[in-house]
Amino acid sequence: MGDVTPPKVRAFGDFGTCSRGASPRRERRAGAPARPGSVPDVGGDPYTPAMDTWLLAALLGLGLAAATGLRTFLPLLMLGTAVHFGLFGIALNESMQWVGSTGALAALAIATVVEIGADLVPLVDNVLSAVATVVRPVAGALAAWAAFADLDPAMAALAGIVVGAPTAMAVSTVQTGTRAASTVTTAGLGNPALSLLDDLLSFVTSLIALVVPLLVVPLLAGFAWAVHRGYRGLSRLRTG
Repeated sequence: MGDVTPPKVRAFGDFGTCSRGASPRRERRAGAPARPGSVPDVGGDPYTPAMDTWLLAALLGLGLAAATGLRTFLPLLMLGTAVHFGLFGIALNESMQWVGSTGALAALAIATVVEIGADLVPLVDNVLSAVATVVRPVAGALAAWAAFADLDPAMAALAGIVVGAPTAMAVSTVQTGTRAASTVTTAGLGNPALSLLDDLLSFVTSLIALVVPLLVVPLLAGFAWAVHRGYRGLSRLRTG
């Protein structure tokens, strides 16, 4: 019996360059590990174009957009860093390649430090949260737009707006309400702790989206449950 060539496995984000109109996909190098969060190859090739183009891209965009609802620039900085250094097999839509450039990384790093520092200052953090309610949906749409690497730029932009903007706005609205409640109940003294928690949640959410996008939905479901329980607890305290 002749040699049997094992089925090839594709990893999400492992894209090659190509001319317009050709498929941007290339096969994973032999022996290279599959991308974290990908479905193992069992008796065939599970990596359909729809899965790479829509499902995993949407999960990546959803996770990054949710993270931008807490921190405007940190998720974009992490995405750009991953692309710039070739981490996690992430590729960007051709119209969003600038996110991984050196100049963009420097600007995003400065903006991230300024945002995190300003959010630690009582009262300033409330103003920042109010402004961010408008700015963060834009950042969420950009992050999701970049995630749809296989789509043409116009379709990717539309998908980014649909997936990213509402997600970032919802998370930012919850954050603004939580920060306002903390300001009233603790006179702003509890706000720095909430700010550090936002930093951590934004970082973890972005990292999970980049490394294991299949975990984004259960992660966000857990956040939603925690927020719901928190608001119910506050309601009991006010009525008690």
